[in-house]
Amino acid sequence: MSEINHLSPAEARVWRAYPRGESVDFRAPGDEDPPPGDAAWGPGRTVRAAVLRRLLVEAPREEGEIAALVVTGARVVGVLDLKHAAIDVSVRLSGCRFDDVPDLYGAQLRELDLSGSVLPGLTSANVRVEGVLRMTDCQIRGPVRLSGAQVSGALYMERTRFTAADDSEPVLQLNQASIGADIWAPQMRAHGQVRLTGASVAGRINLQDAEFDTPGGTALDAQNLTVGAHVRARRLRARGRVELRGSHITSRLDLLHADLSHPGDTALRASSCVIGELWLGAGDRVEGALNLRRSQIEILSLEPDVLPDQVLLSNLTYTVLSPHEPAGRRLPMLERGGGPYEPHLYEQLTAAYRHVGDDDAARLVQLAKQRRRRTTLPWYGRLWGCVQDAAVGYGFRPLRAAVWLLSLLALGSIAYGLDQPAPIKAGEAPRFNAVFYTLDLLLPVISFGQETAFSPDGWHQWLSYALIIAGWVLATTILTGVTRTVSRQ
Repeated sequence: MSEINHLSPAEARVWRAYPRGESVDFRAPGDEDPPPGDAAWGPGRTVRAAVLRRLLVEAPREEGEIAALVVTGARVVGVLDLKHAAIDVSVRLSGCRFDDVPDLYGAQLRELDLSGSVLPGLTSANVRVEGVLRMTDCQIRGPVRLSGAQVSGALYMERTRFTAADDSEPVLQLNQASIGADIWAPQMRAHGQVRLTGASVAGRINLQDAEFDTPGGTALDAQNLTVGAHVRARRLRARGRVELRGSHITSRLDLLHADLSHPGDTALRASSCVIGELWLGAGDRVEGALNLRRSQIEILSLEPDVLPDQVLLSNLTYTVLSPHEPAGRRLPMLERGGGPYEPHLYEQLTAAYRHVGDDDAARLVQLAKQRRRRTTLPWYGRLWGCVQDAAVGYGFRPLRAAVWLLSLLALGSIAYGLDQPAPIKAGEAPRFNAVFYTLDLLLPVISFGQETAFSPDGWHQWLSYALIIAGWVLATTILTGVTRTVSRQ
C-alpha cells in the first residue's frame, strides 16, 4: 500500500484516468513507434507494474463511468502479475515497453490490447479473454505462452515479430488454444517454432506473407488443428517443416506462391487430414518432401512444376484434381514416393480424370498402372506382360491389335500368293485364296475351309506355325484386355 501512496507524475496520470476510461498517451508529438534505447524511456513515461495491477484488481470505480486501462507509450517496470485475476475492464497497453515478462496465467480479461508494444515475452497460458486479443505490430523477444488460451473474439498478430534468445521452446505457443473468431497474422515474422497443436479456430487463419524461420527443425507445428473456415497462407515463407498432420480445415488451405523449404526432410506434412480444398502452386518448387498420406481432400489443386522429388500420396483420396493436365504430366508424381507399387494411387488418378470426362487420360493412367505392376512380377509374368503391352497395350490400345493383324495378314497373303501350298486332295480342294488361307491360320476359332484343304511344306510350314502362334497370342491378349476393361467398368 505504501508504494501506491507515492505515485510518480506519470503514474498519477494513469491513476486519475482509469476510473473514467480515459486514454493516457506518453508519446512525444510525432512519435508513432516505440523508440529504441533507454534514454527515450525516462521517468516521465515510466509506470510501475504494481500500480497497474492495483488499479485493475482493487481501484474504486466512479459511478456512471466505465473504467478502462488505456495507456500508450509507457515504460512498464516490474512484473505485471495478474495470475488468476478476474479483470472486467478493457486493458489496452499499446506502444509500451515492458522490462519484464507479464504474467497473465489463468487470468480472465474482457479485452487485451498490446499493439505496437515491445515485450521480453508473455506468460499467459490458460488466459480467458471475452473479446479480442491484439498483439499487432508487437516486437516480442521471448516465448509467448498462450497454451490453452480461450479467446472469444479474434486474435490479431499482424506484422508482429517473434524472436527468442534460444530455441529451447517455441516462440509462440498456441497449442490447445480456442479462438472464437479469426487468427489474423499477415506479415507475421517468427524466428523460432510456432506451435498450434490441437488448437481450434472457429473462423479463418490469415498467414499471408508470413515468415516462419526454423531451419533444420519444425517451423510451424499445427498438428490436429481445427479450422472452421479457411487458412490463407499465400506467399508464406517457411524455413523448416510445416506440420499439419491430423488437421481438419473445413474450407481451403491456400498455399499459392508459398516458399516451402526443408531440404533433406519433409517440407509440408499434411497427412491424415480432412481438407475441403488444398491449393499448392504458382510458386517456387518445394524443397523437401510433400506428404499427403491418408488425407481426404475434396479439391486438390497441385501444379506439377512445384512438386518436389519426393511426393508421398499413399491412401490419399480426392474428388477433383486441378488444374487439368495431361496424364503424362501427372503420372511422375505417383512414382516419387520411393515405396512399393500402390495400385490405389493409379485408381485415384484414374477416377479424377473420369470425373471430368477425360477418358483418354484415364486409359493412359491405367496403362501406366499395368506397366508399373509388371515390374513387381516374376520373370515369366514380366514376359507375358511385355507381350500384352506390345500387342494391345494391356487392352487400352485396341487399334494396335488391328495393326498387328493387318500386318500379319499382309505378310501371309503376299507369301502364300507368290508360292501357293499344295492341296491335300488335288481333285477336291477349293480354289486357293491367299488372304482367307492366312485368316484361317491367324483366327483360332473362325474357319474359312482353306487351312484344312492345303498342306504347306518347307518354309510355308514354318510360316504357318508362326502365324498360328501369333494368332493365339493376339486372341489371348485381346481377350485379357477386354476382360480387364469390362470388369473395371
